[in-house]
Amino acid sequence: MRQRPSEGVRLTRRAGLLAVPALALAGRARAQGTTPGQAVTVGSKLDTEGALLGEMIAQRLEAEGVTVNRKLQLGPTRIVRQALLAGELDLYPEYTGNGAFFFQMESDPAWHDPAAAAEKVRALDLERNKLVWLRPAAANNTWAIALRQDVAKQAGLTSLEGLAGHIAKGGAFKLAASAEFVESPAALPAFQKTYGFTLPPDRLLVLAGGDTAVTMRAAAEKLNGVNAAMVYGTDGAIQALDLVVLTDPKGAQVVYQPAPVARAAVVEQLPKLRDWLDPLFASLSLEVLQKLNARIVVDGEAPRAVAAAYVKDLPR
Repeated sequence: MRQRPSEGVRLTRRAGLLAVPALALAGRARAQGTTPGQAVTVGSKLDTEGALLGEMIAQRLEAEGVTVNRKLQLGPTRIVRQALLAGELDLYPEYTGNGAFFFQMESDPAWHDPAAAAEKVRALDLERNKLVWLRPAAANNTWAIALRQDVAKQAGLTSLEGLAGHIAKGGAFKLAASAEFVESPAALPAFQKTYGFTLPPDRLLVLAGGDTAVTMRAAAEKLNGVNAAMVYGTDGAIQALDLVVLTDPKGAQVVYQPAPVARAAVVEQLPKLRDWLDPLFASLSLEVLQKLNARIVVDGEAPRAVAAAYVKDLPR
């Protein structure tokens, strides 16, 4: 199951909640059929992006007068998912592609298409678990290959479709990646099969562990001739290190779009939940999430403060 690796971020908590008068919150909550003291428990996974998205959800609800209990950075995917199923959480941000593992359907091609993956996990979780998936973000936090910006521009590469020709012509390309990425049939072999290229050993730098921060820095610093890196699509350091993600138009990888998933009872309790959260997640493009993650990973800001700055500027 996909969970972003820890990026070693300083996760101190700062005050960053929206400043909305209490009376205004209470009035708004009553008008929308909720009770100000009726608490909703919002969770998230351990990683940086999970904490950021969980804070965004929590703060958006608080802006509408909903009392929120936070259980952010609760644990890995298995722990957080089980907490939701057990009713210990009311909602949290999950990734559409994890439905392939939740329902043991890894071979289903639907998981490689954004719209199909979102619809499949929505239908399955509602039917089997009474869980409701809201609108996913456009950002895709799947395994990807990022290239140095200067190399990409010089070679005219924006997607993986042109990579086979670039390599065949002797173009500069050396990838830093983990052993898992190089060997797992779902990772580099899937990219190679889909796009018709092969990376011989002299075009690979295989590093211990799966930390994308290490692979990205290797590319940025041209370590041993490396100019490309294994990444996750929304990694915060991609733009800061002047890398660009090569798009995957043929769907070699499972799609992992973040979306809020909630217990059906909570959606009934909060009939405006979609109105509150759908615009938020609709605004989260790949570039936007990269920039927000960078504020945490690169600049050292707390997820709560980054979420507050972003949520307060969203139209109501």
